[in-house]
Amino acid sequence: MVTPPAVPDDEHNPLTTNDGWRQFVDDAPTCSKMLPLRTFKALSEEDRLAYNEPRLDYHSRLVVVATPTIRNVFTTGRRLVLLNRHQISGRRGLIVTGQAGTGKTTAIAQLGRNHELLVRKRLGPAADGRLPVVYVTVPPRATPKMLAIEFARFLGLPVHRQETQASITNAVCDLLIKLRVELALVDEIHNLNLATQAGAEASDQLKYLSERIPATFVLAGIDVAASGLFSGIRGQQIAGRYTVTDTEPFAYGTGAQRQNWRSLVASLEDALRLHRHKSGSLVKLDGYLHERTDGAIGSLSQLVRGAALEAIINGSEAITRKTLDAIEVEQTAESSHDERRRTRRPRRRSLTASARCPSRPAPFTTRPSVPIFTAWPSPTTAPPAPSPGSWDPCGRSSPRSATAQPTGPPTHQTAWPHSRDAQRTSSPELCPHSPTSSAPTALVPEWTGCSAVPAAAARPVAAPRLPW
Repeated sequence: MVTPPAVPDDEHNPLTTNDGWRQFVDDAPTCSKMLPLRTFKALSEEDRLAYNEPRLDYHSRLVVVATPTIRNVFTTGRRLVLLNRHQISGRRGLIVTGQAGTGKTTAIAQLGRNHELLVRKRLGPAADGRLPVVYVTVPPRATPKMLAIEFARFLGLPVHRQETQASITNAVCDLLIKLRVELALVDEIHNLNLATQAGAEASDQLKYLSERIPATFVLAGIDVAASGLFSGIRGQQIAGRYTVTDTEPFAYGTGAQRQNWRSLVASLEDALRLHRHKSGSLVKLDGYLHERTDGAIGSLSQLVRGAALEAIINGSEAITRKTLDAIEVEQTAESSHDERRRTRRPRRRSLTASARCPSRPAPFTTRPSVPIFTAWPSPTTAPPAPSPGSWDPCGRSSPRSATAQPTGPPTHQTAWPHSRDAQRTSSPELCPHSPTSSAPTALVPEWTGCSAVPAAAARPVAAPRLPW
């Protein structure tokens, strides 16, 4: 009998509350030990449901991969925290900006989590009365009072409608100073519109909080520069104090970029807990996964986690191309994927010899002036001279009679020397360029590779035997 582990049925605590943040810092995705495949097959339906429930919960979160973006944000943020430790005013901050789904929220959340864990490790039991990190989001059409209420809600301070903006701000600043906050994470900063009066005042409120609270402020938003956050006098003040870190989708052009993408896919695949999944099968689909997700880590995580949940529910216990095709991601990645499929060029046919090698003549349908051969037999004697008045397939007149011209159709080899008609000729008078001629090999250039070289320098190749 398999019994699921006891999970406390707590109410949902968002990350923008103190309880939710503490739960995020203390919690880590863990999965119970997997059963052997034979034991798993022998489980009853009820036992299998109980066994699968922890695995479903595990794959719904999976793991956070230390991408280059997360490492860069953590390194820069950690350095700024140390620089601002004894700074009285003019503290420096960090802005994380980029496209949607490129891991901005994940990066700053991991920065805050790692910083709080470092503080706990450094101070030990003395860190119990501290609040090293605070996390808030900017609401749409934010006003200065709304921004102060967000900080108060994280701290659990009661806010009444009659309270003014100044009283809420003072209460927030006083409590954060007492709790020795060191890092303030402000997400969805693109909701601040400096073109409006409310947005400009909210930007001033954020600057005022960064002056009152002795902490390092880290802001995150979508295309912050395009939203006008750095425009005007207020924007110049923000740009003069904050370091900007851009987050971009994973590229798939060069070999190094493809290796980075494969490493990300391999990290997610190693975290899977599926009984029949073959290790390395997702890495082989790296090109398909990049095309489906457009290189966005958020889309990749959604696709892999969704496929893993589907594999557990339908009992296949493996992620295949068919499973991934059935999982839909957000509209941005799906639209990009459909657009590439519509504009994709049809697959080319194999190139001809002239296309692969520009120096090699193009294929022809009529007899050229000088035949070209891919092989030439090793001769021992010179060819016999043509008789006076005979027709020369190379278009030359007979050396014995310069005025002699053919008066009618030729009696031998009127087709291309490699054709059947040329092979069936019975005339002993052959052109030196004929395959059956005994002309010296050095007199005729032989095509080897992409350039013409003397046949004597190339390895002789025996003429092929004909079926007739």
